[in-house]
Amino acid sequence: MSFAQTVLLGALAGFTIYLGLPVGRLQLLSTRARVALAMFSVGVLAFIFVDVLSNGLAIIDDTLTAVKSHHQSAGYLIWLVVLLGLGFAAGSAGLAMIERVMRPLSARTPPIAGGSDAAALSVPDAEALALDASRRRALRTGLTIAAAIGVHNFAEGLAIGVSARSGAISLATVLIIGFALHNATEGFGIVGPLGDVKPSWRWLGVAGLIGGGPTFLGSIVGYGVTSHPLELVFYAAAGGAILYVIGEVWNGMRRYGHRELGLLMVTAGFLVGIITDLVVAYGGG
Repeated sequence: MSFAQTVLLGALAGFTIYLGLPVGRLQLLSTRARVALAMFSVGVLAFIFVDVLSNGLAIIDDTLTAVKSHHQSAGYLIWLVVLLGLGFAAGSAGLAMIERVMRPLSARTPPIAGGSDAAALSVPDAEALALDASRRRALRTGLTIAAAIGVHNFAEGLAIGVSARSGAISLATVLIIGFALHNATEGFGIVGPLGDVKPSWRWLGVAGLIGGGPTFLGSIVGYGVTSHPLELVFYAAAGGAILYVIGEVWNGMRRYGHRELGLLMVTAGFLVGIITDLVVAYGGG
């Protein structure tokens, strides 16, 4: 498979994420339906969390086997474990710190009653500010999810590029199909937590580019460069970021109720992730 074909198909696999994003503009969904959509996305994210960490741990397990057979040094194994921890911390705690820095820039606190600005701020104005802050937080959470998914998709792109470069055409093709199916469901994962916030088409375009674009970039990098430490860092960062996002979405949906429905939809999303992954595994022989 040529470089141009690999890049083209990598882009196709990545940008199927746009198939699920337009759902975020539907305003006819009930609270129950929105909870179901958000928790379905949590299920998909939960599977991706398991998937990326299992791939990362596989690299460490392979290195451990090489160390036992004296084909690799123990120092290299320790270095990979350190990279795993640093990547996971960057994806989880790193995102939390970034959000903390961003929050004062996107949210304003209404003056306390009786304060110097209280007379200038009416009740409708205060409510508008609160709604604006809530909207900004929801959109920021959606972009955070897109970024976490993007890190994961970069690793998927690496797999596509490496397979195509090595001449495993059938495997690369099935990877592209499987990852395209994954990315189509990941679009729901981005817009599910928005609740009743209606994103603009521009926001959806940016979110899709952040979430799906890395598959395209990863296929380019994977075609030319193969690095287990690089793959491990991205797997670990993706795992940490996804875990952070799952917590954010879960906390945000608790206030709407429908607990049993939400848990069922988590299961449904997880199963969809497993089914699409089986396509990739079956093609890999």
